Amino acid sequence: MKNENTRNTIIFIVCSVLIMGIYYFAVLRPQAERRAVQQQAQAEQSQTADNAARTALSPQGPTFVTDRSQALSTAARVPIQSGTLKGSLSLQGGRIDDLFLTDYREVQDKPQPVELFRPQGMQNAYFAQFGWTGPNVAGGVPGPNTVWRLTNGSTLTPTTPVTLTWDNGQGLRFTRVISVDDKYVFSVQDTAQNLGTQAITIAPYGSVQRQGVPPAAGSSHIVHEGAIGTFGKPGDYRTEQKKYKDWLKEPRIENASTGGWLGITDKYWLAALLPQQNEAVETEFRVRDLNGAQQLEANVLGTTRTIQPGATATETQRLFAGVKRAEVLKSYEQSLNLPRFVYAIDWGMFWFLTRPIFWILENVYGLVGSFGVAILALTVIVKLVMFPLANNAYASMSKMRNLQPKMEEIKKKFKDDPQKQQQETMALYQREKINPVAGCLPLVLQIPVFYALYKVLTVTIEMRHQPFLGFIHDLSARDPSSIWNLFGLIPWDPAMAPLIGGLLAGPLHLGLLAIAYGLTMWLQTAMNPPAADPVQRQIFQFMPLLFTFIMAPFAAGLLIYWAWSNILTILQQYVIMHRYKAENPIDTFFARFKKSPA
Repeated sequence: MKNENTRNTIIFIVCSVLIMGIYYFAVLRPQAERRAVQQQAQAEQSQTADNAARTALSPQGPTFVTDRSQALSTAARVPIQSGTLKGSLSLQGGRIDDLFLTDYREVQDKPQPVELFRPQGMQNAYFAQFGWTGPNVAGGVPGPNTVWRLTNGSTLTPTTPVTLTWDNGQGLRFTRVISVDDKYVFSVQDTAQNLGTQAITIAPYGSVQRQGVPPAAGSSHIVHEGAIGTFGKPGDYRTEQKKYKDWLKEPRIENASTGGWLGITDKYWLAALLPQQNEAVETEFRVRDLNGAQQLEANVLGTTRTIQPGATATETQRLFAGVKRAEVLKSYEQSLNLPRFVYAIDWGMFWFLTRPIFWILENVYGLVGSFGVAILALTVIVKLVMFPLANNAYASMSKMRNLQPKMEEIKKKFKDDPQKQQQETMALYQREKINPVAGCLPLVLQIPVFYALYKVLTVTIEMRHQPFLGFIHDLSARDPSSIWNLFGLIPWDPAMAPLIGGLLAGPLHLGLLAIAYGLTMWLQTAMNPPAADPVQRQIFQFMPLLFTFIMAPFAAGLLIYWAWSNILTILQQYVIMHRYKAENPIDTFFARFKKSPA
């Protein structure tokens, strides 16, 4: 019996460590990292001010403006307007540096669209630029500071491209035609015409540049934000990722590739360079010091070409600047022959589960029009897949519940001989065809599914701002309801409570979904056979309360999945317990309301 208790304790510890590990990496660690980033930023700001006070001769960091219109007014601009994008490009450098995603909102209930690119002069500037390299070319080649002339078009739209020209005064004329499709891809066609008497050698380049790590980066440990790209050759491409914190430690990462793509990614948004897929290119992720600030770059350098007098050379590069929506990425992957472009979404190490789960949710959503209902349907599908294993497990558990009196008899009969207790108990299990560890298997097998669904809810834009059940406005965010104001019946924000407001809105926050999860977990635990050891029994009784608080900060969609999964498990277990005539807490509860016979 002692060995059996030890085995049960080990099973309990393994299951607990797995779930606690998910909680640590998904909740506690990101919170600690956010605090560390904030403290580091405050320390850097303090150090900068201190240095400035010591001496005016020390190199100063860049001075930023907060007024976007002021930053935009430093150069002539061409408006950008499409069904999904709005902004402008600068004639200085032909830079695409002012861009909003009109179909998405920064905050769900406010009209401000998501900002993707931000112009030079503002803090955390973010933009894309294209040009030529040619260090020995007389008169130079167009680069970041070249002031182009608008020679055709006035507004860049999907039906009206714009043409820019620049003459270097030494026999070279450059023409740039910029177009945009009805979604998120810009095409930049650069033509160099040699009107001189000497051959010239130049190479095209493209660059996505971000000045400084964005403040919100790193808020979730399981989300990749930073450098991303796919490199290699046809039939042998690989996708590489570098989170911001790792990228800063390795300031130059080079790759040779035939085609592919590379860029900088946020949680939901991506800016990526898309070279010609049959061209050999040199790529790099780079970190430069920019007057005391860090500039992160994703660069691509095309094939060098020599242009004879009277000849021209043309290079077409593309830029994806938009949302990482699976169907959008997949369509560009097919139409532009981009390798593994759908892996711009961070599917994670369980991609073989994450992608099928997303596929199920997306297709069910297409039928019912609700991701909440799609999550309920996914739960049913997972239960059906695991039904045979769960059925056997719950049958064993029901038999064990019925055998409790016999096990107590063995325990009393051989109370001074633990080894004999173990032998007799195992013999009883064999006669009744019971597997004592079967009850933990369904839970263990669901943990990868649980993680994969959490990954889907976190990284896919499709779940963002999706409502359900009226009070849930975003399935990818925490349940906004709170027990401390009776789920909205009291017009009071618990976060505003003196002294304890941070606790009520933080670690002690309990929404309706978390409570539903806790209650279903408690009932499911009560239906399992009681642990033989009294200490174990008390621990198992305490677990539903503990995990109610652990699960409360998770995405609402994840709590819906787990609570609904518990309900289905309880129904399945109830039917099996009736079949084996095992005592269960549901029947015991309702029996209390039956009248005693006269």
